[in-house]
Amino acid sequence: MHQQKSPSLLTIAQLTIKYPSFSQASLRAHVFNAQERTSSQGTIPGNGLAPAIIRVGRKILIDETLFIEWVRRHQVTTEVSA
Repeated sequence: MHQQKSPSLLTIAQLTIKYPSFSQASLRAHVFNAQERTSSQGTIPGNGLAPAIIRVGRKILIDETLFIEWVRRHQVTTEVSA
């Protein structure tokens, strides 16, 4: 029988301990900007992090696997010319 591995859910504080390259303030900004929203100037697109965010009441949990996939998708690549 195949058991599905449950996702690792971390709070923002736990995520910053595990990945110290992200501050709590930067992660909170990414969470705030995760979903598309409307302003007086029109629609502002989300940053794509929404599928990794789980809200339980006021608690914000982040699926670690989906977060790392999101980071990799936003990775900036630079070409090195020889």
